[in-house]
Amino acid sequence: MPTFSPAEWQAIALSLKVASVATILSLPLGILAAYLLARGRFPGRTLLDGLVHLPLIVPPVVTGYALLILFGRKGLIGAFLESHLGLVFSFRWTGAALAAAVMSFPLLVRPIRLTFEQIDTRLEQAAGTLGAAPWKVFATVTLPLALPGILAGGVLAFAKALGEFGATITFVSNIPGETQTIPSAIYAATETPGGDAQALRLALVSIVLAFAALLASEALARWTRPREDKAP
Repeated sequence: MPTFSPAEWQAIALSLKVASVATILSLPLGILAAYLLARGRFPGRTLLDGLVHLPLIVPPVVTGYALLILFGRKGLIGAFLESHLGLVFSFRWTGAALAAAVMSFPLLVRPIRLTFEQIDTRLEQAAGTLGAAPWKVFATVTLPLALPGILAGGVLAFAKALGEFGATITFVSNIPGETQTIPSAIYAATETPGGDAQALRLALVSIVLAFAALLASEALARWTRPREDKAP
């Protein structure tokens, strides 16, 4: 069994922390975006769809640079957050979580959207005819039915957040103990003489974590299939 150095454990722990925070905090917005794309009929829906999937298309460095402009200490949003809330993103682990959330957002939204589209709307209509308010129908009928897709999207987003590198290193740099996640640590190790062993250990950890997430996502995807498909 490989022996990890304190710095490697620090990178692993930070990666899990960043990925967890990114996934949890982006879930509400992801559910809202997925519901609007699945059920909404409004001007700008195509634009919203494009914005959601934009991080998959543009280079991660571009996304990281955009985050730096918007959420940096002198950015349009970052300056306001720092002066009013004391919240700093640039060159902090919070910025790494923000970058990971943005890059993984499309993978979070898509499974949830597909689940919303598969829900039988007659169930929601039936709840409405019994007197339930729209918010209560959503909370007690729609969300529970969409739970498998929400979990599957969360797992995919978590896996993507674990492997995020380009936007993160552009936005928050590669600071050991503060912003150095597993991918950043691997990059630093490959640039260091004699760092091949460290890079290999961290790469193996990254592969194991990603494979576990994919297995969990596949299991949840099977759960989302209609009950009749599971019948013998």
